[in-house]
Amino acid sequence: MRITARRKDKRPSFRNVWAAFQETDRKIAESSKETDRKIAESSKETDRKIQAVAEQVKETAEQMKETDRKIAELSKETAEQMKETDRKIAELSKNIGGLTNSLGGLIEGLFAGNPKKLFTQAGYEFDKVYLNHTFEENGQVIAEADMALVNTSAEKDYAMLVEVKTKLTCAHVNDHLERIAKIRNYRDRDWHPKTLMGAVAGGVINEYTIQYAHQHGLYVLVQSGDAVTLATPPENFTPKKW
Repeated sequence: MRITARRKDKRPSFRNVWAAFQETDRKIAESSKETDRKIAESSKETDRKIQAVAEQVKETAEQMKETDRKIAELSKETAEQMKETDRKIAELSKNIGGLTNSLGGLIEGLFAGNPKKLFTQAGYEFDKVYLNHTFEENGQVIAEADMALVNTSAEKDYAMLVEVKTKLTCAHVNDHLERIAKIRNYRDRDWHPKTLMGAVAGGVINEYTIQYAHQHGLYVLVQSGDAVTLATPPENFTPKKW
């Protein structure tokens, strides 16, 4: 009789299987614990970032609020500065207007001091001087002369109309020529028979304007220091008569 050796059983024993299960459970538990730890850390980092963003948003909102406040203050300050600037401009305009009027009045007064004597060297005699004389016809003002010099003698049939400006220009010369032409049609018995002539005067007059006035037959009064003189006309000068 042959005896056959019994084969060794290679299947894992219950103890080995149970040990494997326990080891697996342990690894799963450790893995789960590590995962929870990482999730917790990730959540904590996420919360930290969210908090940082929230603080940044809050800071930005405060900065915008501060910016709005500064803009409002700046707008108010700018409005006040513009208001002050407008006030100063209005005051300056008023002062300039007053200064211009004062200069105009001063020059008129200066020329009105002894205008009759100024024209003596030109061969004219005047015994009446009217300042800011208004010419009216049928109750309507047709023109006004800064100065009107008249000789009331029947033998003297001329009158001189003078326009006075702080700074005389060629445009003023043209205006005065038109003014005298209007006055020429004036029907008052004291003026109508008179031959009208013209002159212009100014505190400041350049040489070109003087020549322009002479070319159009007007005498020119100029300021020389504290005095007023009659500008010397050219040799071929002929006064324009209306």
